[in-house]
Amino acid sequence: MRAYDSGWFTSSRSAASSNACVEVRLTDRAVSVRDSKDPYGGDFTVDHRAWSAFLRHLTAPDVTG
Repeated sequence: MRAYDSGWFTSSRSAASSNACVEVRLTDRAVSVRDSKDPYGGDFTVDHRAWSAFLRHLTAPDVTG
């Protein structure tokens, strides 16, 4: 069975005219994020559970105030 690897792709939330662009890479075991303006500057990698929790946090309604 072949392992899944999406390769790097630009986040759907990144705007072409913005300096705040990120790229995402999905594999069987993890999700990685890097700065599209500096692809060799390193990346941040988390497992799928942590990534899902992060996305839930971003889309949750603000209940603080």
